Amino acid sequence: MPEGSYPPDWPDISRRIRERAGGQCECTGQCALHRGQRCQERDRKPARFASGQVVLTVAHLNHCKSDCRDENLLAMCNTCHLRYDHVLHLRNAAATRADYATADLFQEDPKLHPGRRDDA
Repeated sequence: MPEGSYPPDWPDISRRIRERAGGQCECTGQCALHRGQRCQERDRKPARFASGQVVLTVAHLNHCKSDCRDENLLAMCNTCHLRYDHVLHLRNAAATRADYATADLFQEDPKLHPGRRDDA
Protein backbone atom coordinates (compact mmCIF):
# COMPACT_ATOMS: atom_id res chain seq x y z
CA MET A 1 0.00 0.00 0.00
CA PRO A 2 1.17 3.55 -0.58
CA GLU A 3 3.02 5.11 2.28
CA GLY A 4 3.76 8.68 3.21
CA SER A 5 2.74 11.90 1.60
CA TYR A 6 4.04 13.86 -1.32
CA PRO A 7 6.85 16.20 -0.22
CA PRO A 8 6.23 19.95 -0.38
CA ASP A 9 8.50 20.26 -3.44
CA TRP A 10 6.66 17.51 -5.37
CA PRO A 11 5.71 19.82 -8.28
CA ASP A 12 9.41 20.59 -8.84
CA ILE A 13 10.42 16.92 -8.52
CA SER A 14 7.68 15.85 -10.94
CA ARG A 15 8.70 18.51 -13.47
CA ARG A 16 12.37 17.48 -13.23
CA ILE A 17 11.54 13.80 -13.88
CA ARG A 18 9.31 14.66 -16.84
CA GLU A 19 12.10 16.87 -18.25
CA ARG A 20 14.60 14.02 -17.74
CA ALA A 21 12.32 11.91 -19.93
CA GLY A 22 12.38 14.46 -22.73
CA GLY A 23 8.58 14.51 -22.87
CA GLN A 24 8.38 10.77 -23.67
CA CYS A 25 7.08 7.96 -21.50
CA GLU A 26 9.99 6.12 -19.82
CA CYS A 27 8.08 2.85 -19.37
CA THR A 28 9.95 -0.12 -20.79
CA GLY A 29 7.48 -2.80 -19.82
CA GLN A 30 6.74 -2.05 -16.16
CA CYS A 31 3.10 -1.73 -17.26
CA ALA A 32 3.29 -5.16 -18.97
CA LEU A 33 2.79 -3.72 -22.47
CA HIS A 34 6.14 -2.88 -24.03
CA ARG A 35 8.29 -5.92 -23.19
CA GLY A 36 11.66 -4.17 -22.95
CA GLN A 37 11.05 -1.43 -25.51
CA ARG A 38 10.41 2.14 -24.46
CA CYS A 39 6.83 3.34 -24.82
CA GLN A 40 6.48 5.77 -27.73
CA GLU A 41 3.79 8.01 -26.23
CA ARG A 42 4.73 11.69 -25.95
CA ASP A 43 3.33 14.35 -23.63
CA ARG A 44 0.43 16.43 -24.98
CA LYS A 45 0.32 14.55 -28.28
CA PRO A 46 -2.57 12.45 -29.57
CA ALA A 47 -2.33 8.98 -28.06
CA ARG A 48 -1.07 6.34 -30.48
CA PHE A 49 -2.39 3.31 -28.60
CA ALA A 50 -5.44 4.79 -26.84
CA SER A 51 -7.92 7.56 -27.45
CA GLY A 52 -7.42 11.18 -26.44
CA GLN A 53 -4.31 13.14 -25.58
CA VAL A 54 -1.29 11.78 -23.70
CA VAL A 55 -0.59 13.18 -20.25
CA LEU A 56 2.90 12.49 -18.92
CA THR A 57 2.77 11.70 -15.21
CA VAL A 58 5.34 10.50 -12.65
CA ALA A 59 5.00 7.06 -11.07
CA HIS A 60 6.54 5.89 -7.80
CA LEU A 61 7.80 2.40 -8.58
CA ASN A 62 7.43 1.28 -4.95
CA HIS A 63 4.12 3.16 -4.53
CA CYS A 64 5.56 5.17 -1.62
CA LYS A 65 4.73 8.85 -2.25
CA SER A 66 7.45 10.10 0.09
CA ASP A 67 10.23 8.11 -1.67
CA CYS A 68 11.31 10.56 -4.34
CA ARG A 69 14.70 9.14 -5.23
CA ASP A 70 15.32 9.38 -8.98
CA GLU A 71 15.65 5.60 -9.27
CA ASN A 72 12.16 5.20 -7.75
CA LEU A 73 10.48 7.61 -10.18
CA LEU A 74 9.56 7.12 -13.84
CA ALA A 75 7.82 9.50 -16.18
CA MET A 76 4.88 7.48 -17.54
CA CYS A 77 2.09 8.27 -19.94
CA ASN A 78 -1.36 8.09 -18.38
CA THR A 79 -2.02 4.66 -19.95
CA CYS A 80 1.17 3.05 -18.63
CA HIS A 81 0.75 4.68 -15.20
CA LEU A 82 -2.82 3.41 -14.83
CA ARG A 83 -1.78 -0.09 -15.89
CA TYR A 84 1.23 -0.04 -13.54
CA ASP A 85 -0.97 0.97 -10.58
CA HIS A 86 -3.82 -1.39 -11.54
CA VAL A 87 -3.47 -3.75 -8.56
CA LEU A 88 -3.18 -0.80 -6.18
CA HIS A 89 -6.39 0.70 -7.60
CA LEU A 90 -8.18 -2.63 -7.17
CA ARG A 91 -7.07 -2.83 -3.52
CA ASN A 92 -8.18 0.74 -2.83
CA ALA A 93 -11.57 0.13 -4.46
CA ALA A 94 -12.08 -3.04 -2.41
CA ALA A 95 -11.19 -1.19 0.81
CA THR A 96 -13.63 1.60 -0.06
CA ARG A 97 -16.42 -0.91 -0.78
CA ALA A 98 -15.69 -2.65 2.52
CA ASP A 99 -15.88 0.68 4.38
CA TYR A 100 -19.28 1.41 2.83
CA ALA A 101 -20.54 -2.11 3.49
CA THR A 102 -19.73 -1.88 7.20
CA ALA A 103 -20.77 1.76 7.70
CA ASP A 104 -23.81 2.52 9.85
CA LEU A 105 -26.75 2.79 7.47
CA PHE A 106 -28.25 5.74 9.33
CA GLN A 107 -25.17 7.79 10.15
CA GLU A 108 -22.48 8.88 7.74
CA ASP A 109 -18.90 7.95 8.53
CA PRO A 110 -16.85 11.20 8.36
CA LYS A 111 -13.80 9.36 6.94
CA LEU A 112 -15.89 8.39 3.91
CA HIS A 113 -16.83 12.02 3.23
CA PRO A 114 -13.86 14.21 4.17
CA GLY A 115 -14.69 17.88 4.33
CA ARG A 116 -18.43 17.30 4.71
CA ARG A 117 -19.88 18.80 7.87
CA ASP A 118 -22.97 17.67 9.77
CA ASP A 119 -24.37 21.22 9.93
CA ALA A 120 -24.12 21.74 6.16
